[in-house]
Amino acid sequence: MAKILTITNQKGGVGKTTTCVNLAASLAATKKRVLLVDLDPQGNASMGSGVDKHTLENTVYEVLTDKVKIQEAILKDTPAGYDLIGSNGDLTAAEVELLQIPRREFRLKMALMEIADDYDFVLIDNPPSLNLLTVNALASSAGVIIPMQCEYYALEGISALIGTIDKINKRLNPALKIEGILRTMFDPRMSLTKDVSTHLVEYFGDKVYRTVIPRNVRLAEAPSHGLPAILYDKNSRGAVAYLALAGELIRRTQLEEKEKSEEKEQSEEA
Repeated sequence: MAKILTITNQKGGVGKTTTCVNLAASLAATKKRVLLVDLDPQGNASMGSGVDKHTLENTVYEVLTDKVKIQEAILKDTPAGYDLIGSNGDLTAAEVELLQIPRREFRLKMALMEIADDYDFVLIDNPPSLNLLTVNALASSAGVIIPMQCEYYALEGISALIGTIDKINKRLNPALKIEGILRTMFDPRMSLTKDVSTHLVEYFGDKVYRTVIPRNVRLAEAPSHGLPAILYDKNSRGAVAYLALAGELIRRTQLEEKEKSEEKEQSEEA
């Protein structure tokens, strides 16, 4: 069964799509079966995966509105090395159409349940806002990865996002939790960066990934070539950092599965 993770932040420009694409590629490089779902009408994750969003016949829009089965929308073996459900401007119409559909918050969850056994990880990229698309992602997921820059305004933004996650947890998805906080565009030479980073670790503890994503020219250049950094320049600091993040995520997942297995054994013995 796939571990479904939403990568989101209501603040734009924090490296959300960069994280989604590069983490997906890094997980795929470790031989994990990965599906990336582009849930942003801008389609940046699709383009960054080497897929022309303008030529897509079936996208996440068709899946959400029941025009096609999810299997028909999956692009196998993209140039980036993972499977993709793409997106483009058509998705902007989905919110209006979803308002007329029963259980509209669970459209994505119901679709993903059909293919969850085919993957180890499903990563969902989101628009930088709280709308019905983001709610669908959160209602589908076991965890949320929050990319954020270590700056003052980011702290305000993360508190609002945590409030949103808490509401979704109580009303729509009791399994939802914060999977991890990822520090992006990290520049250790700046005192504010170090101060905010320290506050994050003090408040969130081991929810903060040990891996930090540095400011890196190669990470910024890679999307224009339709490639994740690991395929554009595998030796770049950005590519190496996302490989480290993938390793950290895999280890956390394995530990979580081990703890669940032990709890199950103990409850059966009792």
